[in-house]
Amino acid sequence: MKKVLFIFLFLFNLILLASCSTNDDYKITVVAPQGAPAVSVASIAVNDKDNYSFIDANNIAEQFTANEKDIIIAPVNAGAKLYKANKSTYKLGAVVTWGNLYFATQRTDILAINDLTGKKVTLFGETTINSSFAKYVLDLYNITPNYDYLGTAANTKELLATDANAIVMTAEPALTAVTNQLKQANKTVKAYSVSDLYKEFSTEEFTQAALFIKADTIKNHKKVLDNFLDKVKESCDLVSSNLEAVANNIITLGNTGLPSALPVLKTALPKCNIKFKSAADSKLAIEKTANIDLSQFGGAVPSDDFYYNK
Repeated sequence: MKKVLFIFLFLFNLILLASCSTNDDYKITVVAPQGAPAVSVASIAVNDKDNYSFIDANNIAEQFTANEKDIIIAPVNAGAKLYKANKSTYKLGAVVTWGNLYFATQRTDILAINDLTGKKVTLFGETTINSSFAKYVLDLYNITPNYDYLGTAANTKELLATDANAIVMTAEPALTAVTNQLKQANKTVKAYSVSDLYKEFSTEEFTQAALFIKADTIKNHKKVLDNFLDKVKESCDLVSSNLEAVANNIITLGNTGLPSALPVLKTALPKCNIKFKSAADSKLAIEKTANIDLSQFGGAVPSDDFYYNK
């Protein structure tokens, strides 16, 4: 009997060790939209390219229903809305970008944000949280422009570049790229951070993009996942502590949709507002963002079970 018990315990320990080894060796797969959100993981992806995909932002929502990647970086409201509708198992692990939106113009008569009253302002993404946020912020300042809309930040960037009378909302790093382009033609761009304007009225920041985690990954690979989240925090922190290293990592990756010129990146990256905050530390800010336009979050602030806590 003792011999049988010994064999059983021996085999059990072998299975347990094998299981632990598998978890320790598990490779996290990540998909992120090209552009600013890609910055948050660029310094990890550069050494693990096979497990990272950077795709057009318009295609990121379908990644939730595909339920394949361990990690999806996406707009906070997109992940929350799909989760509430039971179309996604992904929980929010951390917020990584906090607003890279800017009002910008070449016009010489715009000397302060209040000068936008009565002017035509072209936003991008009419039915998105970006437009909702921009209009909400201008409402806080009692500014009432005449709104027009284009599809993407690339569209409003192009309008800014080609129309000296345009006032647009665009995003970094596109803004820095067009600012440099116009500077070479002796033209000046004035820009106002929408997030900075919001901070004058709110103790919480605008939550733009977050890192979402597949439920199966939480269940089966928690130790690996928690270690990965620590690395993402380090990657985000590097934007503040070693900007040139991050810029060089982005250039090496080459598929992030970000500029490939080092001077442009070094100027633009600090304006992308990259910062890692855990789900628990971001919850109040997310709820404040949701209340700007609840329709973008499925009609309600996210439930407590939407958040992943280590």
